[in-house]
Amino acid sequence: MQRLFTAIDLPEPVKEGLTEICCGLPGARWVEPAQLHLTLRFIGEVDGAAFREIREALAEIALPPFPMRLQGLGYFPPRKTPRVLWVGIEQPNDPLGQLRRRIEATIVRLGLEPEHRKFAPHITVARLKETPMPRLAKFLAGNGLFATAPWEATTFHLYSSTLSAKGAIHTIEASYPLIGAIATTA
Repeated sequence: MQRLFTAIDLPEPVKEGLTEICCGLPGARWVEPAQLHLTLRFIGEVDGAAFREIREALAEIALPPFPMRLQGLGYFPPRKTPRVLWVGIEQPNDPLGQLRRRIEATIVRLGLEPEHRKFAPHITVARLKETPMPRLAKFLAGNGLFATAPWEATTFHLYSSTLSAKGAIHTIEASYPLIGAIATTA
């Protein structure tokens, strides 16, 4: 069984910009820069045959590259004890939504369950544990104008994720250029 998801990776300059704000928050376990990504669709655990079908079917998605920009911060869940600190994606971003919808349609067409949660595009930057709310509020206010320079999303990936005691280990299983070309496999 493989645990799968699709995502867009962040360019190195964007990751570097994010790491500049990833400090000074008690109870925050910061995500390693190599693990920063925008999850498009969590697929879950599938067997080898389903994995191959998914990998091949995602290659049929043909869309042009599109601009993206990180902007704003927040946390999940919004009205409970914060567990995840995130950076958002500048909205509206119709091409991102279109890519997400095509991935969802592809996954559902293969017989997997549809995603019932609303797509809230974000980058998880920290896991929070017992972070004092006043400190989180101060952090959010101090970084409220955070934004990156725009960049062009040119590829999305199919990842496998292996859970370990130190966190998830993500491996690219296939890459899909946003030009309608045939996917490359890792």
